Amino acid sequence: MKYSYHIHGMTCNGCRSHVEDTLSKVDGVSKVNVDLDKAEAIIEMDKHIPIETFQETLKNDGGRYSIHHEGEHHQHSEDKKEKQPKRKGAGTFYCPMHCEGDKIYDKSGDCPVCGMDLVEEQNLSIASIEQWTCPMHPEIVKDEAGSCPICGMDLVPMKADLSAEEKSYKKLLKKFWIATAFTLPIFLIAMSEMLTNNPLYDIMEQKYWNWIQFALSIPVVFYATWMFFERAYRSIKTWNLNMFTLIGIGAGVAWLFSVFGMFFPDIFPSQFKTESGAVHVYFEAATVILTLVLLGQLLEARAHSKTNSAVKELLKLAPNKAIKIVNGEEVEVSIDDIELNDILKVKPGDKIPVDGVITEGETTIDESMITGEPIPVNKVNGDIVSSGTINGNQSFLMKAEKVGSDTLLSQIIHMVNDASRSRAPIQNLADKVSGYFVPIVVLISLITFAVWAIWGPEPVYVYAFVNAIAVLIIACPCALGLATPMSVMVGVGRGAQNGVLIKNAEALEKMDKVNTLIVDKTGTITEGRPTVETVGAFSVTLNEKELLKYIVSLNTNSEHPLAEATVKYGKEHNAEIIKSENFSAVTGKGVKAIINDKKVALGNPKMMEFAKADITSKMKDEAKSYQKQGKTVSYLSINETVVGYVVIGDKIKETSAKAIKAIQDKGIDVIMLTGDNHDTALAVASELNLADFKASMLPEDKLKEVEKLHKVGKVVAMAGDGINDAPALAKSDVGIAMGTGTDVAIESAMITLVKGDLHGIIKARNLSHSVMKNIKQNLFFALIYNTLGVPIAAGVLFPFFGILLSPMIAALAMSFSSVSVIVNALRLRKAKI
Repeated sequence: MKYSYHIHGMTCNGCRSHVEDTLSKVDGVSKVNVDLDKAEAIIEMDKHIPIETFQETLKNDGGRYSIHHEGEHHQHSEDKKEKQPKRKGAGTFYCPMHCEGDKIYDKSGDCPVCGMDLVEEQNLSIASIEQWTCPMHPEIVKDEAGSCPICGMDLVPMKADLSAEEKSYKKLLKKFWIATAFTLPIFLIAMSEMLTNNPLYDIMEQKYWNWIQFALSIPVVFYATWMFFERAYRSIKTWNLNMFTLIGIGAGVAWLFSVFGMFFPDIFPSQFKTESGAVHVYFEAATVILTLVLLGQLLEARAHSKTNSAVKELLKLAPNKAIKIVNGEEVEVSIDDIELNDILKVKPGDKIPVDGVITEGETTIDESMITGEPIPVNKVNGDIVSSGTINGNQSFLMKAEKVGSDTLLSQIIHMVNDASRSRAPIQNLADKVSGYFVPIVVLISLITFAVWAIWGPEPVYVYAFVNAIAVLIIACPCALGLATPMSVMVGVGRGAQNGVLIKNAEALEKMDKVNTLIVDKTGTITEGRPTVETVGAFSVTLNEKELLKYIVSLNTNSEHPLAEATVKYGKEHNAEIIKSENFSAVTGKGVKAIINDKKVALGNPKMMEFAKADITSKMKDEAKSYQKQGKTVSYLSINETVVGYVVIGDKIKETSAKAIKAIQDKGIDVIMLTGDNHDTALAVASELNLADFKASMLPEDKLKEVEKLHKVGKVVAMAGDGINDAPALAKSDVGIAMGTGTDVAIESAMITLVKGDLHGIIKARNLSHSVMKNIKQNLFFALIYNTLGVPIAAGVLFPFFGILLSPMIAALAMSFSSVSVIVNALRLRKAKI
């Protein structure tokens, strides 16, 4: 019987292999073939097996994958959804090569696919209270300094537990020194054979020195580097062949050959024997290879700790204590004890503890750690302040509006952490190559042995054996696998330090290809802080004050920036607010409600059309005089009659013109799409030297414009800040949200600019270019290294130059190939964007 099923949850070749292996273990299954691209599994079975059996098997395997009947549109319900362990940082581990996508593990170890050490996620807890203990009585733990209540000694700060990353590094370091201590004498004994009058042979015969090498190699093989053989065995057992498969075979064969040579010397031909009759052993090759691979793992572990340094630096920004005003008194509290609407005091030079708004005082604040801009920003009463930024030289009071995981800093940290683990599409190339890599290398190794055994110089088998091992040892699939994720991790962190938040690695790759940028006007090109300039009447029965009463009453229910501006203006002019009913916001048009039993509507001409209120040509002419100045005019209708208007101005950001020019200089076409009228749009476009713009655009119109550009082969980025931009942001190749905009826009975008400045798009583009260039350098190096290294190890240079590569040199080259990829990725920390 042969059945076809849909597999959900696979993201890479490692996933495909894992699912195939898991389903193959079900009793009664004779063959399983899983196709990653089609997300399909074809299962052959001796007799019918219910799908529930397969579902239970995958569920017990961790629930990362699920199986369904073909054509079944499976929707996970919350009660049935098998949840992955929540990413919480400490105690959560992932594979640095993302072999099984974003799968995470709840304990340290090595990846079941590639065999590499799992890396612990950074603990994302914003701040932790420093605790104090007594050196004599460790059971005494307090939140502040003082004396021990038992012995009176001064309390000392408790040292934080070492991270799993640090523990792993220290464990590797200990094993490395042990391996080095035993390998060094083996190496010296072996190398002494090159001396003409070897003084060691005056002490005892060579065969006894071989026994000493054997004894010294046991701690290296069976303790310090035994994990490599465990990984090799597991890789062969699960057929997830990787770097450790090659190391295990190469070093294992060399060591076992030497052991057999000592115990059974008579079974070996004379070619393998020295003048004394003892079989030539390769303990020094095996132990040096293993020790050098261990050195590579050690350097890799240390380099890995630097790749997520951006998250670590962000975590240091938040203070762990704050000053809270309680009944007029200043009380120092833990950051965890701050609640919404608490009043906090921030002193000169202090870090701001949570997000909030200034209620009393004014100051300058250094926001460079979040926006990347070095110039301090002036803040006054009513201005928003963010956690982690640094206060200048004046004290102020603030009201807490976002605490804990809701603060901007906390969201940045989580976004950076998640993006660092995401996969770039270019990584699929490395996955495809890695899938065939190890079997091909093993085949080349066997061919190398055969060629040297048939055509090599005497002693042919010795040459064949050594070169075959060199081929196995020098090949390094890990350099290929690490090429992309390391660059992504460092690049995402670098972006965060400059106010550019990347949601996933795909955004980085696509941003480098963008050739068309669509920008919204309000809040993107303009400040997004509109102000009312005047209120005008078309009706003789209603004056400006009465019109303002209706405008404010209507807009009190709206969260639109233009509505907030009118409400603020109304309060300044003591406008009466009347209760409204059946309020409704019509996206891209305006608002409407029932006020004093009258149907009231406010918005653009399309809103008036929606409200069945006609705008006369005289009204249009009056409005146009303001619109030509770049102002926005909203019409007010009562009971289907246009009775007045409100003129709202929104200043163009000082950086917009310069940023748009810089974007255009990079060969990117810039198009402005706005819901505003043509005259207002023309005025703004003229000031910015923008030739391409479209006005009166509804959300669906912006979406259609993106689709239209896609059809002509454009790679489109969309920059916006409002709810009406969300559909186009989601549809574009790269959605860019202003950090000052709405949550809906930020959620729909792939890149968020913290400062809400178009100059951030230049930074995003430069960052994307730097990261992609770095990835290509890594992939090029990894491919060239293996393309050249394997043939050289096989001995292709020997007939021409007499050059052969020692397996020990091959091991050194292989160890440093992965490290060099990580070191190259770390250069992005200094990238100028």
